[in-house]
Amino acid sequence: MAARQLSAKKPKHLRYTLRAFLSYLGRHKFLLLAVAVLVSVSAIANLLGTYMIRPVVNSLAAGDWNDLVSGVVLTAGIYLVGVLASFGYTQTMVKAAQKVLYDIRRDLFAHLQTLPLQFFDTHRHGEVMSYFTNDVDTISDALNNSFAMMIQSFIQVVGTLTLLFLLNPPLTLVIVICYVVMFLYIRFSGKRSKAYYNKQQASLGELDGYIEEMMAGQKVVQVFNHETAALDAFRQKNEALRKAGTGAQGYAATMIPAVVSLSYVNYAVVAVLGGIMAMKGMTDVGSLASYLVFVRQCALPINQFTQQSNFMLAALAGAERVFEVLDQPAEVDQGTVDLVALEEGGWAWQKPDGSRTPLRGDVRFEGVSFGYETDQPILKGIDLFAKPGQKIAFVGSTGAGKTTITNLINRFYDVQKGRVTYDGIDVTDIKKSALRRSLGMVLQDTHLFTGTIADNIRFGKLDATQQEVERAARLANADSFIRRLPQGYDTMVTADGSNLSQGQRQLLAIARAAVADPPVLILDEATSSIDTRTEALVEQGMDQLMEGRTVFVIAHRLSTVRNADAILVLEHGQVVERGSHDDLLAQKGEYYQLYHGMFELS
Repeated sequence: MAARQLSAKKPKHLRYTLRAFLSYLGRHKFLLLAVAVLVSVSAIANLLGTYMIRPVVNSLAAGDWNDLVSGVVLTAGIYLVGVLASFGYTQTMVKAAQKVLYDIRRDLFAHLQTLPLQFFDTHRHGEVMSYFTNDVDTISDALNNSFAMMIQSFIQVVGTLTLLFLLNPPLTLVIVICYVVMFLYIRFSGKRSKAYYNKQQASLGELDGYIEEMMAGQKVVQVFNHETAALDAFRQKNEALRKAGTGAQGYAATMIPAVVSLSYVNYAVVAVLGGIMAMKGMTDVGSLASYLVFVRQCALPINQFTQQSNFMLAALAGAERVFEVLDQPAEVDQGTVDLVALEEGGWAWQKPDGSRTPLRGDVRFEGVSFGYETDQPILKGIDLFAKPGQKIAFVGSTGAGKTTITNLINRFYDVQKGRVTYDGIDVTDIKKSALRRSLGMVLQDTHLFTGTIADNIRFGKLDATQQEVERAARLANADSFIRRLPQGYDTMVTADGSNLSQGQRQLLAIARAAVADPPVLILDEATSSIDTRTEALVEQGMDQLMEGRTVFVIAHRLSTVRNADAILVLEHGQVVERGSHDDLLAQKGEYYQLYHGMFELS
């Protein structure tokens, strides 16, 4: 632990990080003030207790039993106050630290919820998780162990040197010279280990990311018998971490032995010189005894202060990563149009002036161009429309832009050119929360949460009753398999639904969308993981779910889009064909070739 602390990586922007960190500490300033006071009392009690050796020893040497007893009692009282203060500040620091960490975790999680989807597309899950684990844990260790210890060590160092000068100025010059040598070595070793520590952190991050990917993809690894290859890659990354860690901690590990050895040499020199001075009557025995105890104790707070200050810098480096995320700009939402429920049923868009437009589900793209990278356009001048209640299907090869279109409808990304309208209103004028509340999505990659089957369906509408949950399950044709489960709707889902088949997970995702009862539905490969027999059952439920709604369907199986009102064929970011199934077959173009297997649809 000490080696890691002493080779700590410092934050790049120390002032900014320190200011942000202090703002969190400031929220609990009274608790931290109490810690500072109690730590000071504890440190001063320790200094005074050691100083009391002088009068006690002198009383003993003089044979004055009254002064000896009173000195011992006073010393015991001083140490008792120190012990009580130590107990008080440790307990208070625990409470203060947990409150600060609670605030940081809460703000970090809340802010991550506001970030645009692009942030998560460009950051690995393991990296995002490390903010809550590695970085927050480092802050936690520093608050619990370093904050109070630094105050105590600082007071003890300053107080000890002051008392040493008062007790014996000539000998103290020798001690100061020794301490200068200690600090020079600490500085030298710290600089050498810092470069290796940076490599160690980079190697550790790469290894953590690799482990997270391999563990999540264990099924794929085993299917293709890549265990040996995965282990070889792990060994390489682990070896890089070992070398960096050895270099980083090699210098840092010499820190404590060097400081201890120098303190022993210093103690021996001072003891010999002090003994000579006592023999010549230049100092009294009590002063020398107290002085030597101070000398013996002084190396410890110096060593502690050096370690804890570096540990605090390491914590600030972790805090800097957290604060950088907190400084990430939240998703821009300048929308003013809200979604309101009508008394007679249905929904309407309400503008700031109070006027309302019924929500009908009319979605249009007008000259839309977009690319995830500005120099790599995905969509190029897209024009399309979906009238209320229509089922619009997108087909095309991978990378044609099908999913991108749905990402623009719900404003996971904003268009770079052109505009998207919803019931005649530019989607940028609609509040994102209102826009997404009007949309339901069923994705190809289902994600289930730890909880019951009912809880996972209810995720689409948190206040849904049990009757609404069961009705949605029947609509998605999931009710029959749910009732066959051991606890039915109360069956627990674990590990993202690993205790369910892929098709069952997909049915639950469809039921989740059904319980939300959205006016517009987006199905992105919603039936891709379902067998043909189950697909027929699901489509019956989907037909009921889609009735009266505007629906966008992305499908690889052309059989699932035959009954669409309009099929749009996309290639290279452009709509090359539009029409019904029969119309497109009659044209004998791209869709005709896709349908008859002349082109592979992926």
